[in-house]
This record gives sequence, structure tokens and C-alpha cells, in this order.
Amino acid sequence: MTQPIRGVLSPVVTPFRADFSPDKERFIAHCQWLLSQNCGLAVFGTNSEANSLAAEERSTLLDELVATGVDTSRLMPGTGCCSITETVRLTSQAVKHGCAGVLMLPPFYYKGVSEEGLYRYFSEVVQRVGDARLRIYLYHIPPVAVVGITAGLVERLLKSYPTAIAGMKDSSGDWNNTRIFLDAFAKSGFDVFVGSESFLLANLRNGGVGAISATANVNPAAIHKLYTEWQNADADDQQARLDVIRDAFGKKYPMISALKQGIAIYANDRAWAKMRPPLVELTAEQTKTLAAELKAISFTIPGLKRVDEMP
Repeated sequence: MTQPIRGVLSPVVTPFRADFSPDKERFIAHCQWLLSQNCGLAVFGTNSEANSLAAEERSTLLDELVATGVDTSRLMPGTGCCSITETVRLTSQAVKHGCAGVLMLPPFYYKGVSEEGLYRYFSEVVQRVGDARLRIYLYHIPPVAVVGITAGLVERLLKSYPTAIAGMKDSSGDWNNTRIFLDAFAKSGFDVFVGSESFLLANLRNGGVGAISATANVNPAAIHKLYTEWQNADADDQQARLDVIRDAFGKKYPMISALKQGIAIYANDRAWAKMRPPLVELTAEQTKTLAAELKAISFTIPGLKRVDEMP
């Protein structure tokens, strides 16, 4: 874990079989397609339905993905659990596989926990993993976890573990919050990713390093294009187009369900729409409306193979 990971990463959606078990074949194929589109893999993130997966299921899927020979320097698995024991186990596995880093939620079940409690949690994980290759990207997503990451916590962790604490993903949806972390820590090598490509251009212009975004599951090439061309004259136009596509998936529908339904539509593969309870698929009416809205904005998923095109 010596080379920092930058750019666009996808919290890879997890396909499920009829019995709700993870569909290894579709999962690996989707990961390989994302890599071919210059997109890194933040497997087991929020949009992966990671907290509906057992730690053992995450561990098995990661082993199976790595066994295909993927470039682990482009992987940032989500390893944060409420249990320190499970977090350490998943994190140690990722380090041993040579992953570029891990994306770590704070323990999120108990609310109103102190900064001291969170510091002790992350400190314990770093010490138990005990590997110089460890790179942790703190995951701030208060709309879901409620428990968040503060600038004071980051400052304290960086002081104690300057190499292990590598950066963060800010999914607050609040650009002013992102700016606080950029202004305080970006110049010292703390890498800030935004949780939506809607903030990608602003993030790059202010010293950030990229985006870990749900819609990278369906629009990776265009998001990566802005990442590489953010200094070009048409960057604002590219950003505006990305915003239109993100809104199509996330403004009217549950984002994860819409993304999986979008893949199902463009791959002509109904199995992709499957959700693991408590999350549910889009209704037939929602699916019809989503398809029409995507067609109306001329949305495509370049390079995604349709089932009827596969050998």
C-alpha cells in the first residue's frame, strides 16, 4: 500500500441470486468492466448493500475477485463495521491482498458517541492490524450513519498515525463541509474524495483527489473524463452533464435500486435488479418511467455487454 489511489472509484453494486446469495459471476464481471472504464473499485460500500452482507460474505467475494488477477492497487474495500473484531479481520485481509486502501465507516450503531470513543476505535484497529502497508480512508456519511467524522478527530488521528490515515470520503452532501477538510488537511497529503461526482469539479479545483460515487457504476467513463480534463475549458459543461445523469438515477428513486435496474435494462439482464431485503426493487411502473427518462436524456452505458451479445 505505497502508491496512493486517486481518481474515480465505484462503490460496486452487489448482484444477488434468487435466494439472495451474492452472485459471484456477475459481481466479478461488473468489477472487470469498471476497471476497463478507468474506474477503481470501492467494493462493499454503501451502494454495495455492504451492511446487508455478512463479514464472511464480503471476505469470500474479495478473495474470489482477487483470485481473478485484478490489479489490487485499484481496490479500496469497505471494511468498517460496528465490531472492532470484524473491522480488523476485513482490513487485515485487504492489506494482505495488496489493496490500495480501505474505506472505513465509523462504528455507527450507537449515536452521540464522543470523539474520544471514535479515536479509540480507529486507534485500536490500526494497532491490531499492525501493518505498515495499511492505508485508511475515513468514511463520513452522516445522512446514513449519523455518526460522523470531525476535523478534530482527523487531526488527532493524523498526529498519532500519519501514514495509516491516508484520507477520507466525504458523503455529507455539503460542499462547505468538504471545504473544511480540504483547507485543513489536503496540503499535508490527506486525500479527500467526494461522495458524489456532482462535487467532483469543485473538489479537484480545491485540492481534492477524486470521487467515490454511486453513479460510477453506470457512468464511469464520463466521470473519469472530467477527472482527467478538469482544467479544460469545457469542464463546467461536462460537470453539468454528469449532474443530469446523476439526478435521473437518484432524485426520484432509491439510488441503489435505480442503479441496479439501470444495469438490468442496458445489459438486458433482469437478474441485475435483485435487491437483498430490507431494500426492494423498483416497481414495474418506476422501471418503465426510469427507462423512459434515461432514453430522453440520451443516456447510454458504453462498453457494457448485453446478455444477448455474450458468447
